[in-house]
Amino acid sequence: MEGTVNPANTHVAIKNWATDDQPREKLINKGTNALSDAELLAILLNEGHKEKSALTLAQEVLRAASHNLGEMGKLTIQQLTKIKGIGTAKATKIVALMELARRRQAGYMLEKKTIRQGRDAALYFKPLLGDASLESFHVLFLNHACRVLQNRCISIGGITGTVVDPKVIFREALAVGATQIILCHNHPSGNLRPSHADIQLTEKLKSAGRLLDITVLDHIIVSEAGYCSMVEDGFII
Repeated sequence: MEGTVNPANTHVAIKNWATDDQPREKLINKGTNALSDAELLAILLNEGHKEKSALTLAQEVLRAASHNLGEMGKLTIQQLTKIKGIGTAKATKIVALMELARRRQAGYMLEKKTIRQGRDAALYFKPLLGDASLESFHVLFLNHACRVLQNRCISIGGITGTVVDPKVIFREALAVGATQIILCHNHPSGNLRPSHADIQLTEKLKSAGRLLDITVLDHIIVSEAGYCSMVEDGFII
């Protein structure tokens, strides 16, 4: 076709491509399934940088993540901005997109609102924490009927650990009227086995909970590899 631009020439601005090849128009006319990961990301980025089109930038971001969307979710703003053409604004968009994807995955558990066992809690937490690069500690606060009252991030630490203050957990439990709680933290290393410190902390929280008539139902560890329920796997009673 006369006047069209080959999209393989990624130095050319997307707006100068043939209309049917432009990612936004392609999505509108053919639907999301017709687009590659790079094309979808290019729509989000919106514009390129100097001699790079938005598609070229998107391809470079995916290359930095080994063409794996799970790995892309681990990229930080600092890592993204090392890619020439990705400034803070574009990096922030990408990080926000990946967080929305995590929350969407966990969304059905929020709608369900009832968590009765470790598996239910793991299905909620794994999309949120499974690929996180830093360890964080969360608590689900439940009423007597196991309905979720609130999810709270108690602390965020480093790669190998985080500090948990029991006073914060039980103050929150009393504030929302929780009678049961489920603990959860992630292991960025991928190792699902609880450490001696994990087990000690859980027993400490169970003992404190008994004084307040607040039951610690379980402690879940999640990673990309799956999950461990300390109750189901016999680490705590």
